Amino acid sequence: MTPLALSCVIFLLVLGGILAGARLRRLLPDHHLSKETQDVVRLGAGLIATIAALVLGLLIGGAKGSFDTRNTQVKQLTANIILLDNLLSQYGPEAAPLRIQVRSAINPLIERLWHEKITSEPFTVNSEGEKTYLAILALSPKTEIQRSLQARATQVANDVAQTRFLLFAETENQIPKPFLGILVFWLFIIFLSFSLFSDLNGTGLAFLCVFGLSASCAIYLILELNEPFTGLMRISDIPLRNSLAPL
Repeated sequence: MTPLALSCVIFLLVLGGILAGARLRRLLPDHHLSKETQDVVRLGAGLIATIAALVLGLLIGGAKGSFDTRNTQVKQLTANIILLDNLLSQYGPEAAPLRIQVRSAINPLIERLWHEKITSEPFTVNSEGEKTYLAILALSPKTEIQRSLQARATQVANDVAQTRFLLFAETENQIPKPFLGILVFWLFIIFLSFSLFSDLNGTGLAFLCVFGLSASCAIYLILELNEPFTGLMRISDIPLRNSLAPL
């Protein structure tokens, strides 16, 4: 289920809590709606609201941190590719075919990274990237400078591969479903308590709907930040796509 669809479902559940509270108010006897009962329910709802607010804050902070980490990794990947091309350029004309291979490997890398879905299938190595790495190892340096450039290019190619592996390993950095289910249950209870002791009019109902929409939007933000390559707020692929000019 997409983050937008899941957020809509959560909003409907919250709206159901509001309507359930209003319906329960009409069914309960008057002595169940006493001032003492209202105080107990409101104190309990305040406790749950505080816990839910803390959890939402932690989830947003964690999702933003994960998004920033992967954004930094993509920038590092782009910088390493530029550095690799620069090292091959300094190596000499013998490395010109390798520079062409590096350029041909970028688009397949972008397509896999930005359209990769969360699956249980094992990671598969990009064939173009593997060929480029093996070709760097196969270079025959004739001078100390070329030998140093080859060693440096090999290390940078390893860094590119390692960053790619880290990005793949973090694709399953998602919110556990039981955790999300408990959070939604808390929101349901909170909004049920809002309408349980209030004789809702149109204005009150409208504002409760706005509050419920705000809570579901917060969860939508968390879910979107956990999908940095496919979501609405996805990391831009333009810097990586335009990292190397044509030869």
